[in-house]
Amino acid sequence: MAPDRDTTQRISDIPRHWAAQTPGHIAVFEDGRTVTFAQLWERIEAAEGYLQAQGVGPGDRVLIAAENCLAVITLVFALSELGAWPVVVNARLSAREIEEIRGHCHPRLMLFTHAASPDALRHGIRYRAREVAPAGLGPLMASAIDETSEREPEALAHEVAALIYTSGTTGHPKGVMVTHRGLLHFARVTVESRRMHAEDCAYAVMPMSHVFGLGTLLLSTLQAGATLYLSARFNAADIAAAIRQGTITLLQGVPTMFSRILSHVRASGTPLAPSPRLRYLYTGGGPLDPTLKQEVEAMFGQPLHHGYGMTEYTGSLFVTRMERPRSDCSAGEIVEGAELQVVGPDSKPVPEGEPGELWVRGPGVMRGYYRAPELTAEALRPDGWLNTGDIGRLGPDGALFIVGRTKDLIIRSGFNVYPIEVESVINTHPSVRLSAVVGQPAADGNEEVIAFVEIKDGEKFDAAALQEYLVDRLSPYKRPEKILRVSTIPTTASGKLLKHQLKQMVADKT
Repeated sequence: MAPDRDTTQRISDIPRHWAAQTPGHIAVFEDGRTVTFAQLWERIEAAEGYLQAQGVGPGDRVLIAAENCLAVITLVFALSELGAWPVVVNARLSAREIEEIRGHCHPRLMLFTHAASPDALRHGIRYRAREVAPAGLGPLMASAIDETSEREPEALAHEVAALIYTSGTTGHPKGVMVTHRGLLHFARVTVESRRMHAEDCAYAVMPMSHVFGLGTLLLSTLQAGATLYLSARFNAADIAAAIRQGTITLLQGVPTMFSRILSHVRASGTPLAPSPRLRYLYTGGGPLDPTLKQEVEAMFGQPLHHGYGMTEYTGSLFVTRMERPRSDCSAGEIVEGAELQVVGPDSKPVPEGEPGELWVRGPGVMRGYYRAPELTAEALRPDGWLNTGDIGRLGPDGALFIVGRTKDLIIRSGFNVYPIEVESVINTHPSVRLSAVVGQPAADGNEEVIAFVEIKDGEKFDAAALQEYLVDRLSPYKRPEKILRVSTIPTTASGKLLKHQLKQMVADKT
């Protein structure tokens, strides 16, 4: 039986429960080795002792520069036991990005999983970290203790489970204080929506620095007493092999991950035969366009489920139901405990079916942005409502359709242009693998629509042909002024499109 919601108070209670109930069951599969729940808990207790020896206690922050590996999982739970906050950052971030996060959260200790990540080694050297091999963790690099790091108050320390840094729409990181309550609620909702059980095995390549990796994959999988198939970096060939071998039962990731899998299978010339065990496909963390959904479902022979969530709500707010798979690209139905308002510029509800800003309320709402009271006040509204900054509409059956980000909205000739709609149409062209649409200010105070495209291998880029293709598919004000080819559209480590970088590219060309 899964952990009880009345006795589970912190995220580390999940592995503790299964170590007692099913000690011999495999918790993690990594690089050909397995770790049982009993072994995982032994590692967590040993890591807790190491951290205590470094003076880490309630309210401290510990920055972990890493890629997915067993040490990261162990540290997250060990810090939970201590009331300290893990600040997991993807080691593939630049030196500037990691330093910006370090300077903002001011951690007591920095750890680098250099044995699992060459990028972590690079960062560890830059911070003059020393090599250590603590019990339960294995080879790591550890910085000197920062004695000037101040602890957060005891009550806040035990309420917050982790600091998750997001880039937002500007590229400047914001530290989201996600709570134990929110993460535990999300884990339970996820297990229920996917009907997860102990015999499941979930593929986990989404970074633990992202709420998708931490909540959807790590915590939800272990909440079900199931097995996590851990992968440090995305490799389409490895995924295809795991599917064919019947190793994994759940494949979950961002839309770009599924796009890359499609490209690999097509390039390999070997069809992806139906898996003997794969039973659930899910994509989130970004908009889903109809072309990708159709192609994935045709290749895998089963529905591609979808959802909508955000770090500030500690995971999914809407998700499609297994018993009611959808033919459209909606994000499905609202999850247990969550409430939604669709509001206009006056902060009042819009007419039914009309697009508006999404405000949400429920147990997943963040504690706030760390050391950013102005941003917190902007996002958290009276009566517990969180302004998501996203624009969406509800269908007649209550399904949510995401229209775009408030800050991504393009206003052209007085009309609203939602990039997701334009991208969905461009992505239907046979030569296009992926597209991203941004706005560019024009001299007359208007905005121009600019599209960036990734072209499929073996296809030619023909901007004029693409423009012609859009004539009968988009209104004139929605058609891009320019279509620019890029070898790879920039994304975050979690697969989200970095549109602020694309906007900068446009600005540099003018």
